[in-house]
Amino acid sequence: MKFTKLLASAIFASLAIPAFAGVTVASPTAGESVNTSFTLSANASACSSQQVGSMGYSWDSSSSTATSSGNSISKTISAPATGTHTLHVKAWGLNGASCVADVTVAVNSSVSTGGTGALSAPSYATKVSSLQTLSSWKSKHDAGTTGTSSGTMSMTGSPSKSGNARKFFTSFTNYGGQRYSVSIADDVNAKNFLYDGWIFLHNTATTVSNIEMDVNQVMSNGLTVIFGFQCSKWTGTWDYTANKGSASYPKDAWIHSAAKCNPTKWAQNTWHHVQIRYSRDSSGYVTYQSVALDGAVQSINAKVFSAFKLGWAPTILTNFQIGGALSGSGSSTAYLDNLALYRW
Repeated sequence: MKFTKLLASAIFASLAIPAFAGVTVASPTAGESVNTSFTLSANASACSSQQVGSMGYSWDSSSSTATSSGNSISKTISAPATGTHTLHVKAWGLNGASCVADVTVAVNSSVSTGGTGALSAPSYATKVSSLQTLSSWKSKHDAGTTGTSSGTMSMTGSPSKSGNARKFFTSFTNYGGQRYSVSIADDVNAKNFLYDGWIFLHNTATTVSNIEMDVNQVMSNGLTVIFGFQCSKWTGTWDYTANKGSASYPKDAWIHSAAKCNPTKWAQNTWHHVQIRYSRDSSGYVTYQSVALDGAVQSINAKVFSAFKLGWAPTILTNFQIGGALSGSGSSTAYLDNLALYRW
């Protein structure tokens, strides 16, 4: 799809992390209700001015600590039992320093009826999972962006969460954007959706301006609804799309929400969990409900018209688009894993 590239009057400067920084836990958040198995996502750039060599976690007063090398953790872990527990997330410096962050969670064996994070779908929802493994992915420059771009895709077992992650390598000039897409189904009746995926940004993430995650659906009346959603460096917000014209004479636009997001501030070389919930009515009005990044939920609650007369055959497809952040030439590497779409 062609959306006009958003220009910024000022570019957000990335914040330097002080050398004494300790453990940052992205998920779960303090007080969150979690299932007996849930995702722990944390990182530590430094511990008491030392480079971090390993991280780990333990529960309550247990002396047993699970450890792994590196300065980040992103894995599914199991709670000791239902009830309220304290999760101790730890980091160790190369010269012996230790840091810890404590997170209290409420463990409930029936927190989620669908989905595996802060947002969920009803148990009767249709789920299509492991979308990143489909062989029919396509790649194309988004002509709605300036400059040029090209992209290649491949499957990889590292880094990955499932053992089968999709790697996206994008080259660009002058803020060009590359769109990767795959068709999922031909359901024209579903009106509610939950997008659920994991994204890993390589250390070239500073060259990423936008990460766009869309779902397009042809309705029974032949119009195509575009659920466009992106994390934007330029505005520091989650943005969503709208058609400010009519279906036959569209005027597509990005609208900035009040929810904050900037891909250059995402921790690099670690997995991030993105969930987006939205719905539509029979006329093509979309309600963007909420978004969760690493378990932190932000409400959008915006209803806009977003139907287009494109002449497409029935389909539901998803786009994963990477925008360039430089006026010259550059490249970026991103990975997508455990991508699922729920519909009902």
